[in-house]
Amino acid sequence: MKQFFSLLYLLISYTPLFAGIIRVGPGHAFQTIASAIAAATINDTVLVEKGMYHEHNLTIQKSIVLIGVGFPVLDGEHQYEIIAVKADHVLISGFRLQNSGQSSIVDIAGIKVYDRQFVTISNNILQNTFFGIYIQNGRKCLIQNNVLSAHQTEEQQSGNGIHCWKCDSLQIIGNTVSGHRDGIYFEFVTHSVIWCNYSYKNLRYGLHFMFSSDDAYITNTFKGNGSGVSVMYSHGVKMFNNCFRENWGDAAYGILLKEITDSYIMGNHFEKNTSGIYMEGASRIEVRNNLFKNNGWALKIQASCMDVHLCTNNFIGNTFDVGTNGSLMLNLFDKNYWDKYEGYDLNKDKIGDIPYRPVSMYSIIVEKNPPAMMLFRSLITVLMDKSEKLIPSLTPENLKDEHPLMKPLPL
Repeated sequence: MKQFFSLLYLLISYTPLFAGIIRVGPGHAFQTIASAIAAATINDTVLVEKGMYHEHNLTIQKSIVLIGVGFPVLDGEHQYEIIAVKADHVLISGFRLQNSGQSSIVDIAGIKVYDRQFVTISNNILQNTFFGIYIQNGRKCLIQNNVLSAHQTEEQQSGNGIHCWKCDSLQIIGNTVSGHRDGIYFEFVTHSVIWCNYSYKNLRYGLHFMFSSDDAYITNTFKGNGSGVSVMYSHGVKMFNNCFRENWGDAAYGILLKEITDSYIMGNHFEKNTSGIYMEGASRIEVRNNLFKNNGWALKIQASCMDVHLCTNNFIGNTFDVGTNGSLMLNLFDKNYWDKYEGYDLNKDKIGDIPYRPVSMYSIIVEKNPPAMMLFRSLITVLMDKSEKLIPSLTPENLKDEHPLMKPLPL
């Protein structure tokens, strides 16, 4: 019943008046999808009945609506691209696409959009495809409520779940992606939004930005990916209200920021990651109202970063709050809650009376000599940290929170 009303809504909202409907399947005039697409005219709707269709390299070169009823299966037989879109104003919805071909030379996909705009791909299931949904030089396209899964074990043998290259004004909404190289990949993509997606157990990144600016990703969940989320060589990126969980590994992060400027990280939850955020070459970044909980390192901020404002965040249960590789800090830490803070509040203004230094001597030693983790929670490490707080020698003098909060913020 739910699928019937969804189909009815799509037909009403997307199909112009006087457009024709062509049916494919047993008992209908057309037995193959390819023949129905060839017979369709602009604005027609092709309805495909439930069943198995061994068709591949289906090419849509006119503005039509392609709807599956009961999730008909399109099988690429491990050799072919399944659907290629080469027209504007195309809708594809309600199909199960599986077993596309693989290639180290050609980017083969379940659904690939070639240099088009106003294409909608919604409510499809893609299983065991090389690339799942691939948008090449697209504009104002919508990818919504699709489920994409793959089962490769090596990055070289897998493409990305949702791959967008040289695009503008995309909307990636409500998709579930797992088992690919990167769950969602943006390269040279601008003015686009990634909203309410669930990207988990991908081989490399749950989300990967390269040279993509003025974009936003909001209210997504990235869980159990090889390296978390990476944002590189970009500016003007808004990262709001996302959840980064259980991204564990030698080089795993909630977010990796490299050469990124003028961006915002607000309202996110970083929980049980090797590092919540790792920053290198980042500048003019606002990090506010985030929760860092039960991570190895809550934040690693390299000496190459400057003008990072880290304010009104909660740091709870992390092994190390902050790590760095330099002695000079050109960043601001202010009014954060640190559960390791041992200061006092004599004037009862809910702000600690003495500054908090989130970089411990032991964390600096571990940064330079990882095997030193064997001494974690030993008496000698406690003594080192206590002495360093009294007479700072290795920790950066100006890396401190002048106004630490006494109670956590209600984030």
